[in-house]
Amino acid sequence: MDTQDQAITDLLAQTEGQSLAFVRANVRPADLAQTLAAMANGVGGTVVIGVRGRQVEGVADADAARAMALDAALACLPPLVLPLPTVVARDGATLLVVTVPSGLPHVYSVGGTYLRREGSTNAPLSPDALRQLLIERGETSWDRMTPPDATLADLDREKITAYARRVGPIAEADPLAFLLRRGCLAQRTDPATGKPEPVPTNAGLLLFGADVERWFPQAEVTLVRYQGREMGDEFLREDIRDTLPETARRAERWIVEHMRRGSRMVGLEREDWTQFPLGAVREALINALAHRDYTIRGDSIRVLLFSDRLECYSPGRLPGHVTLQNLVEERFSRNETLVQALADLGLIERLGYGIDRMLRQMAEAGLPPPEFRETAAGFLVTLYGRTGDDRADAGGADVAAWRRMGLNERQIAALLFLAEHQRITNRDMQELAPDVSAETLRRDLADLVERGLLLRVGDKRGAYYILK
Repeated sequence: MDTQDQAITDLLAQTEGQSLAFVRANVRPADLAQTLAAMANGVGGTVVIGVRGRQVEGVADADAARAMALDAALACLPPLVLPLPTVVARDGATLLVVTVPSGLPHVYSVGGTYLRREGSTNAPLSPDALRQLLIERGETSWDRMTPPDATLADLDREKITAYARRVGPIAEADPLAFLLRRGCLAQRTDPATGKPEPVPTNAGLLLFGADVERWFPQAEVTLVRYQGREMGDEFLREDIRDTLPETARRAERWIVEHMRRGSRMVGLEREDWTQFPLGAVREALINALAHRDYTIRGDSIRVLLFSDRLECYSPGRLPGHVTLQNLVEERFSRNETLVQALADLGLIERLGYGIDRMLRQMAEAGLPPPEFRETAAGFLVTLYGRTGDDRADAGGADVAAWRRMGLNERQIAALLFLAEHQRITNRDMQELAPDVSAETLRRDLADLVERGLLLRVGDKRGAYYILK
């Protein structure tokens, strides 16, 4: 039994409750909307469509059922943004699994009624419970707001097409309708005609805008590489102002290009290494883009790369009820529309911040766990990478391993010189150790050749050595 089969088997074996509901194939969209809203107002949950009582009946048309589920989510107020429902097979029937994430930022209603799950039923929230939920969550979502002058002409249609292609047929059939479901578009009444027209939300402009900087100058990522472990006058810098998916790709490429990486000699074996696990770097970067507070102007995401660590700062303190103490366990999406669209593109995990994966990847690399810190107006993630002699790290060398092999300091200096200059000659050796005889230096190099670390190229005066 594969993982998906086991998962649906486990679901069907459970009893309906606060976070699980079974509904028949011909469920009314309004009834489904109530169940989705009730779960969203609680801890999230799962709805399995195509089950009557405890009997699997299946759905006749999976695509139609998926569209109906998304329309039911759209019928909630504010519209509920969900992951794409999953189609699974069970006992020869087709079921649809709809996931309602935990940690959503709004309080949802259907037809003016605010609901929550009580056991296996949807019940209206009491006035006191509703008031408390409104206090906990807040009702203004920046990413769902619409700039007053924005129109569809401000979006890049090629980027929308690429996104729809990635999502699949349900989005390709009508990309604008899908963006409306996702919260990237909203309906606004045209004052001239009195008819509703689709216009981009803040999320739509951040994800697909033709000129992001025009609308959101704060949506910038600044990348800086310093030579040592502290800020200094010598550095490399790049500023990226683009749509969020493209910013994520460009920033990741820059970090990979500028972080320390290469091969090191461990004994006589060559071992490839990177300063940080690439997955952990990606999590820190994407989380900053997805969860930063875009209402803060005059500040940007900053990624600082040092010889021993990477610091990723994002404007805005931790959202909702999330604290440094419960960061790994709790979920709260400040920008749920951005998070879902980035998940559709495969850039982020929809159901969590990825903090647990970052912890696991750092541990698997034998590195310290990430450090998380709130500042006066933001959130800082620090990854500590591979450290050692700064000159050695820059060239991908492992001084400790060389010392364990019994190499002397002159030989280590020669290997560090090679890491930077790619070749070394007898004259270079004499400049590195002017007080040592030429014969001793010749023996040093010959020993490195015998150990299989160096390769001699050429004869006599024109000879030089390179890493083997």
